[in-house]
Amino acid sequence: MSNIPPIVALEIGTSTVRAVIGEARDDGHLMITGLGECPSRGVRKGEIVDFDNALACVRHALQLAEENGQVIIHRVHLVVTGGHIASVVNRGSVPVLNARREITSEEIDHVMSTARAVSLPPDRQVLHTICQHFRVDDQDGVIHPEGMEGSKLSLDMLIVHGVLSRLRNLVKVVRSADMDVEDVAFGGLCSALAVLMPEEKESGVAVVDLGGGTTDFVVYADNAIALAGALAVGGDHLTNDVARGLRISMSDAEHLKETMGSAIVELAARSQRVPLPVEGGATERVVRMADLHTILHVRMEEMFSLVKRRIEQEGLLRSLGGGVVLTGGGAHLKNVDKLAERVFGLPCRVGMPRGVAGLAVVTEGPQYASAVGMVRYGYRAAQSDSGGLASVLKKFLGR
Repeated sequence: MSNIPPIVALEIGTSTVRAVIGEARDDGHLMITGLGECPSRGVRKGEIVDFDNALACVRHALQLAEENGQVIIHRVHLVVTGGHIASVVNRGSVPVLNARREITSEEIDHVMSTARAVSLPPDRQVLHTICQHFRVDDQDGVIHPEGMEGSKLSLDMLIVHGVLSRLRNLVKVVRSADMDVEDVAFGGLCSALAVLMPEEKESGVAVVDLGGGTTDFVVYADNAIALAGALAVGGDHLTNDVARGLRISMSDAEHLKETMGSAIVELAARSQRVPLPVEGGATERVVRMADLHTILHVRMEEMFSLVKRRIEQEGLLRSLGGGVVLTGGGAHLKNVDKLAERVFGLPCRVGMPRGVAGLAVVTEGPQYASAVGMVRYGYRAAQSDSGGLASVLKKFLGR
C-alpha cells in the first residue's frame, strides 16, 4: 500500500450524500475500504438550501463510513457541482528573453502564472487551472516546450470556476461536522478520472455525469481537457415530469422511473399498463407504459441536447472520436445510452469506475464515479504535493 494516508471523498449530492474511503495500492489501483451513504436532505441542484438538514446527512454518511471502514475520519476531499460551475480558456504569453532564445523552466513557470491570471467577477472562485497546449511563436500544439527555441511562449489554460458563496456554504457544512476540507474538486472532472481509458482521452471523449439535480460534463480534445461545466437539470426533473404528467405522487414517480422507466419508447411496451399502489380508500389506477417512456424520453433528449449545444458552441463535437461516456445515477435508466447515441450522433457507453478493488461490487456502478474519482484525484494531489484549492479555502474560511 501507499504511504499516503487513506483518502476520504465526500459527495453532497441532490439525492445522496456519499462518503468513500480509499487507499492506493502499489499497482496503481484503488482499494476501497469504507463507504457511507445517506439520502440527501437540504440540498438542491448540488447547493445547500437547508444548512441543518444537510449537516445531519453529512454527519450520518461520515459516521457510516467510519464504522464500515473501521477508521476515524478527520479530513475529507469534497466533490462539488452545481449549475453555477463553468469554464473558460485563457491564453497567457511571455517573451523568451535569454540570449540563446531557448525556453527554460523559468519561462514555463512564468507563462503558467500569466495564463492563470484570468479576470473573473468578484463573486467567482477558481476551482481548477488545467494546462491545455503550449504555443511557441506561431507553432500550435506544443506539449513540452522546454529546450525549444523561440521568441514568444504562449499557453492556453482551462479555468474551471464557480460561485464563491455556494462553494463556501458546502465547505462550511463539512467544517460544521468537525471535519477539515483537504481539497475541493469538480464532480465532472472526478468522474472522468474514474472511468476514462487513456486511448479515449487521446481520441477525444465527452463524459456526461447524470446526477440527481445536475448534469456535469467534461470534454477531452487533442489529448487535453477542453471544456467543463454543469447544467442545473438532473434526475429530479425526470421524476417531477413523471409525477405531473401522470398525476401521481413524487414517490410513485421515482419508483416507476427506477423500475420501469426507459429513455426510449419501446414498441413492446406500448400496450402495457402498470398498476399504481393504492393508499387508503383510493380507487385503483393504472398508467400506460408508453406514457411513462414518452415523458422520460422527452426530458432526457432535452438534457442531452443542451450538453451537445454547449460542446458544439466550442467547436468540439467533431473531435470526439471516443464518443460519449455516461456516469452518475441517471446512467442506470434503461436505454439511456441508446438515446445519447442518437442525440450526439456518436458511440456511447455507460462508464464504471476502473482500477478499483476492495468494495468493488458496491462501488462499481456509474453513480460512484465522482466519489471514486475524487479518491484518485486526492492521491494524485498528495503525490505531487499540491494543495489544490486547500490553501485558498483556508484563507477565506479561516482556521
